[in-house]
Amino acid sequence: MRILTMLLMLLLATPALAQPQPTLTVIAHDSFNYTQSVLDTFTEETGIAVEVLRLGDAGLLVNQSILNRENPLGDVLFGVDNTFLGRALDADLFVAYESPLLENVDQRFIVDPEHRVTPIDYGDVCLNYDVAYFDEHAVPLPESLADLTDPVYNGLLTVANPATSSPGLAFLLTTVAVFGEESDYTYLDYWRDLVANDVYISDDWTDAYYNQFSGSLGSLGVRPLVVSYASSPPAEVFFADPQPEAAPTGSIVADDTCFRQIEFAGILNRTDMEAEAQQFIDFMLGQPFQEDMPLNMFVFPVNSEAVLPEVFAEYAAIPDQPVTLTPEQIDAGREAWIQAWTETVLR
Repeated sequence: MRILTMLLMLLLATPALAQPQPTLTVIAHDSFNYTQSVLDTFTEETGIAVEVLRLGDAGLLVNQSILNRENPLGDVLFGVDNTFLGRALDADLFVAYESPLLENVDQRFIVDPEHRVTPIDYGDVCLNYDVAYFDEHAVPLPESLADLTDPVYNGLLTVANPATSSPGLAFLLTTVAVFGEESDYTYLDYWRDLVANDVYISDDWTDAYYNQFSGSLGSLGVRPLVVSYASSPPAEVFFADPQPEAAPTGSIVADDTCFRQIEFAGILNRTDMEAEAQQFIDFMLGQPFQEDMPLNMFVFPVNSEAVLPEVFAEYAAIPDQPVTLTPEQIDAGREAWIQAWTETVLR
């Protein structure tokens, strides 16, 4: 009896084994960036650790997730945008979840009524221009896509290949939406006219913006027009040392010249951490994370209560009428449009 009593006392005095901290794996594109202290608050408030696995660009991210859908690489996917969303939804990658914080999100960002994905941020692919060039030369800023075929803009524009560049694809989609495929003047006719007007085709956005475009600080480029983002001007100011009093570049946000990209997050099918993943979706829609995104990824928050940084508020432009296509339209036409573009422009 005495031995049993001693054993019982020993068991009561032994501390319980600590439960391992659950770890949520977020797979994302390479541009996913954040302030670590902001992400740490999620762990502090929930007890859930977060591991980020970056898988390349948005297209590769989706392709890898589809190939591994029976044994997913993570629990949450961030970074699929509306140009690849149709492919992801067709592959049944996600578990539906409707976050209560969607009440602070404009309905135009909610493109999936089943809530298989949640909008997190958006950005507009627009024409950017070299302010100094247009101040010094007697050339008006283009006010439409059609203006770019005018001889006055001969040799001034650089764009990125839509087969290898996300903003390049967005610009191609813009031309499809504006000029169509079956009109008397189609998007391919428009591209033929751009080629005749000496448009420069870069393999990627980096070459187009930093090597060909003349407006970026430190650039050796000579072309004063480039397809980039409406958030590029504040980036030019933010990263300059010392910061200039005015942005050296501007964005043209005339109607039907910008394409809206929306990025989404979704809970991956077959995760065994669905409840934890729901908490992370809520966290990404919350103000701290939403307000952290602009100066880390140079995108706009979808939460209407998020406050933009001063440099964004001053130098970023948001088009009143951006071009949009549904994920279904994009998924149905994307490969054929890229192929037709390649045969028309590069061959």
